[in-house]
Amino acid sequence: MKVKLELKQITKKNIADVIGMAGLIALLGVALILCVVAFPTPSDIPVGDMAYQKLCLGRMAVVFIICCLFSFCLNRKICLSFPSIVTWVLIALGGIEAIWGLRQIYGLAVSNHSLYALTGSFYNPGPYSGYLAMIFPLCLHEWLNLKEKTERTWIEQGKYYMALGVMLLILCVLPAGMSRSAWISAAVSGAWVYGIHVSWGSKLKEIRKRYKRKVLLACIAGGIIFTVVGYSLFQLKAASASGRLFMWKISTRAIAESPVVGYGMGNFVLAYGRAQENYFANEEYSETEELVAGSPEYAFNEYLQVAVEYGIPFLFVVLLIIAFCLWKGSSEGRTGLCGGVIAVLVFAFSSYPMQIPGFAVTFCFLLAACVIGRLKIILLLFISIIALLGTYYWKNNQYAVCKDWYHSKMLYNIGAYQSAKEAYGKLYSELKNRGAFLFEYGYCLHKLKQYDSSTLVLEEAMKHSCDPMILNIIGKNYQAVGKYEKAEESLIRSTHRLPGRIYPYYLLAKLYVEPKYQQPEKLKRMVEVVLTKEPKVQSTAVKEMRVEVKKLLKQIN
Repeated sequence: MKVKLELKQITKKNIADVIGMAGLIALLGVALILCVVAFPTPSDIPVGDMAYQKLCLGRMAVVFIICCLFSFCLNRKICLSFPSIVTWVLIALGGIEAIWGLRQIYGLAVSNHSLYALTGSFYNPGPYSGYLAMIFPLCLHEWLNLKEKTERTWIEQGKYYMALGVMLLILCVLPAGMSRSAWISAAVSGAWVYGIHVSWGSKLKEIRKRYKRKVLLACIAGGIIFTVVGYSLFQLKAASASGRLFMWKISTRAIAESPVVGYGMGNFVLAYGRAQENYFANEEYSETEELVAGSPEYAFNEYLQVAVEYGIPFLFVVLLIIAFCLWKGSSEGRTGLCGGVIAVLVFAFSSYPMQIPGFAVTFCFLLAACVIGRLKIILLLFISIIALLGTYYWKNNQYAVCKDWYHSKMLYNIGAYQSAKEAYGKLYSELKNRGAFLFEYGYCLHKLKQYDSSTLVLEEAMKHSCDPMILNIIGKNYQAVGKYEKAEESLIRSTHRLPGRIYPYYLLAKLYVEPKYQQPEKLKRMVEVVLTKEPKVQSTAVKEMRVEVKKLLKQIN
């Protein structure tokens, strides 16, 4: 009997060790792939470039898959601990990012952006703040749950202080990010988590039954407060808010032109540039719209971005999947994870979290953690999706070629255009989908007076960028080869794309004094625009252009 008991104890211990080992392996896999968002970009490529992060995601996806499959073989119930693993890995990462941000605030760490002191491991304080806002409801949920336990084990005690500490760190750093989108997402998701915890739904029903009139007055007061707060947040950075509203307006116009199938993956800038050009060409716009208009890479609204690129039906399917994940997670009691999803959904209304690969993958893990339960097939399906995503990132990453581009860019910056042109020619096949690269390549060819080749490259750049400077250089190319009508067409398109820029009007003025294309009346109009139009920023270049157009007017008279 004693031998049997000892054997049973040994067996139980072995099983416990196996289960613990499986959990640690799964934890390692999840931690490595989610940590990618915090990997510093090497100095041999620009900080804001996502090529290195995509490469790391591809590599870490392989590690994640191996770890998950191995742990799954050791313990078939590992899927039950997957939501907890994701939660605590993200809380730990939130603590790392918050400390990173605090060090930047106090000058103990360098920011990744020259214009902002606070960026964390990100390039911009906006996505950084959104990432912290996503983790905030996870911390709040775990802290509230553990707070209710009167007798906590030493592990639970550690988790309690960890969740509380990270939450307080986030609350310290988040205001400094000056991201209204992140503030709102943290407030909404936090209120939702706390409301679920204290059962606000049932309490509100009781209050509504007892105090019908008072509820109405409370709603009115709440509406007024909401309006005042919303207006205050808008006025905090009014120009930025107006700019985003204008971007959404143009994006909806682009969607209206192709609502079903969209324009294809990565073609947002192409669609947006055309829509904005057509809008300003009608000349029915306000001075504010002219002032805040720009050439964005993203819609600053993920829902509009998806609709532009893939169409409204695809957006509807995506929203249905997210809604199902939220419903499943809520029914399983995974309030913190659902709060994280809600935070991202709110933040995505006015930012671009899904354009950052590490952030997008983190969101996928949140959705998966909401859904994964006792059914092993769901975990295996998720692993398969990550495998496909990792393969895509690894196969299509451009890290090596971006390094070469970064080094070649030094030649471009110092004006060694012949050497830069040769280097860019070797990289063209790999980077022909990047608007910035194509512009630099086309500009090199323009400086070397290879105007026809420059125009061909810049026309390709128009498909991947909505920067009106491309049209300006195309116009100068046409002018140089004597195709004045085409030059005029390109430059007028540039004025329609961004009417607030003075430079294309200046180029038109120079075009209208060409001996073979003199247009006195048009010249007078362009000179008047250059002299009277208020630029966004006063600069020496603007002053020089104004001096020169005065000379041009005297020249033709």
